[in-house]
Amino acid sequence: MSNELKIAIILSSTRPTRLADKPAQWFLGFAKAQHPEISFELVDLRDYKLPFFDEVASNAWAPSQSPEAVKWQKKVAEFDGYIFVTAEYNHSITGALKNALDQAYVEWAKKPMGAVGYGGLGAGRAVEHLRAIAVELQMVPVRNAVHIGGGDFMAISPLGANGEMSEIAGHIEGSAKALLADIAWWGAATKAARG
Repeated sequence: MSNELKIAIILSSTRPTRLADKPAQWFLGFAKAQHPEISFELVDLRDYKLPFFDEVASNAWAPSQSPEAVKWQKKVAEFDGYIFVTAEYNHSITGALKNALDQAYVEWAKKPMGAVGYGGLGAGRAVEHLRAIAVELQMVPVRNAVHIGGGDFMAISPLGANGEMSEIAGHIEGSAKALLADIAWWGAATKAARG
């Protein structure tokens, strides 16, 4: 077993007009620069045509029948931890992300997760809801997160100035470093425990 951690950065919005690409690409570059010893990969929910969850049970209890779900489970299983780039839709995560979370179970378990949230309030409510879902999936939610909200959100959003991430990087680099430190520590600890 390799000691190198492999961490997925999951883009959780599938809308054509999503903002997710901008913070996800920035975070990927920042993560690689901060932790060259960790392998980071962008995973885009657009690339997985998941049906609405309609299996007889979670794959913790019965194998999934949907080929798309099985493909997704195999991808999720490749990683030692997850960082979700999430918008906030009506005080929660996107429907696409909730469905993707439900389409796997054993693959998520005993691995750390964190979040980069964006929206008017920095997706604070969505990130808290995501953490609660992660607990039920036996993930290890980490304390630190990146919240892009208020003026920073409007500075990069097409709803506002549509600027570059470099314009707000100085405001979020501290929380991004803390999130990555959490993921690195818990990723190593849970990988060692999983054997």
